[in-house]
Amino acid sequence: MLVHLFRFLSRFPLPVLHAGGALLGCLVYLLSGSYRRRLQENLQRAGFSDQRWHAVREAGKNIAELPFIWCARPERVLKTATLENWELVQQALDAKKGVIFLTPHLGCFEIVAQMIAERTRLTVMYRPPRKAALKPLIEDARARDNLLLAPANLSGVRIMAKALKKGEAIGLLPDQVPQEGEGVWARFFGKPAYTMTLSAKLHSMNGAPIILTYAERLPAGKGYIVRFVPFEENLDGDTAAQAAAINRAMEKLIARSPAQYFWSYNRYKQPDGVAAPDADKQESA
Repeated sequence: MLVHLFRFLSRFPLPVLHAGGALLGCLVYLLSGSYRRRLQENLQRAGFSDQRWHAVREAGKNIAELPFIWCARPERVLKTATLENWELVQQALDAKKGVIFLTPHLGCFEIVAQMIAERTRLTVMYRPPRKAALKPLIEDARARDNLLLAPANLSGVRIMAKALKKGEAIGLLPDQVPQEGEGVWARFFGKPAYTMTLSAKLHSMNGAPIILTYAERLPAGKGYIVRFVPFEENLDGDTAAQAAAINRAMEKLIARSPAQYFWSYNRYKQPDGVAAPDADKQESA
């Protein structure tokens, strides 16, 4: 039923979906107290409270655009986006060390991989959705020509490491909460967040360059600009210092378009089996 609904909605123009999504975002915000509290708390913590209603509408657009991004014909989807600073990527690819793309929950992150895979082979880490009905839909949408999926486990890490050794590109969501043993506590907008260490570990293998990327959603359903930004933080030090550096890079990237970050995402949850952050260490960080 859900798959049929998504395929039906994918026929609508993007401006219509975004307009409906903006209304949906406002409705959910008004009706769900838990959603409203988390979004407000996260915006306030990051210093973007003035973006509240803009963020509410953008969150709705994020959901409403998924049928289009996942189910519309690839050529129709790709026509909605343009690239900015692709020469940065091409230079990294030409160095033959591979490329590590870090894409946070900012803008239309689902279209970023499709745009990259249209130009070079890309392997992205994938965690199956909680709802089984969405699994075939998402996997069919993401596993397209030149776009490969690696499971979020040790096998997937090996697949990504091999891709880098071959000089290929890989993609990660650096602000996704990892599972036990796969992260460390590091501050994100002033509060400890369990943060993955994988991207820094993969970078250390052969010095593969890290590039930040996100797809900024244009107003009135006019499409997207996929932006590529150099990673300028220092990744020296232990895993905690590396995680903190990556979080700082994410904060700077989000500040470029704060209303389009997915502020309702439970970034600060404590995964099962993970000890709470050491308060003394976090205060001194």
